[in-house]
Amino acid sequence: MKICSLFSGSSGNAIFVAEGKTKLLVEAGLSGKKIAGALCSIGESLSEISAILVSHEHLDHVRGAGVLSRRYDLPIYATAGTWEALEKMIGPVSECNKRIFSSYEPFAIGDIEVAPFPIPHDANEPVGYSFSSGGKKVTIATDIGHISLDLLRCFEDSDLLLLESNHDPEMLRMGPYPWPLKQRIAGKHGHLSNDDAGEVVAYMAERGTKKFLLGHLSKQNNFPELAYQTVRSVLCEKCVNAGSDVMLDVALRDRVSRVIEV
Repeated sequence: MKICSLFSGSSGNAIFVAEGKTKLLVEAGLSGKKIAGALCSIGESLSEISAILVSHEHLDHVRGAGVLSRRYDLPIYATAGTWEALEKMIGPVSECNKRIFSSYEPFAIGDIEVAPFPIPHDANEPVGYSFSSGGKKVTIATDIGHISLDLLRCFEDSDLLLLESNHDPEMLRMGPYPWPLKQRIAGKHGHLSNDDAGEVVAYMAERGTKKFLLGHLSKQNNFPELAYQTVRSVLCEKCVNAGSDVMLDVALRDRVSRVIEV
């Protein structure tokens, strides 16, 4: 499988996942033009995308979904709860392209097995996703307020984990956001901090996951070098070396990251 983060952050999210002729767009939180340009930069085209999957209805995940579905006749996959909140945000989508699934039941799109799982976030039935094909597994988990044993079980056996590393707690505390927003971000249904991400990455590395991408970085309360170094430090404490023992990289907020194969 191939995965490429086209954009990842509080300003907009879009991730490309592919196996053979099955090519998926996970999130469509930017304009169709930006997503098309990002795909073109890695040699891919919207005309070859098989489907769009969205994790929840927040605008940074769905801004371009309706336009892309109408223009390219693409199915959009989301939970019933997400669809309930989604339709008024993205405009009309043909009935045949409204694909509803359960948070707990795997399904297939072409050559890829998709396993959704519930995530703790302040949205209407949000999910993360694991994608499997040919014995390989890629997991995408962002917009997570806290980590649970159930989530860690969903991450098990992942060859690559794209995990939220949204904010630095001190930057958030001292930053310009109003207090209620700071509480929301740091709350149990908000976003994962760099420190929390480090603990999860170390836990998964000790259990065999070899490739990690840190994603959904905040523009105001984080920056790539800080997220990377925070997680790297936690790994070092566990005697795991980023670069030699595991691949550790950052999914960039405003531009295309490298294509990774598993």
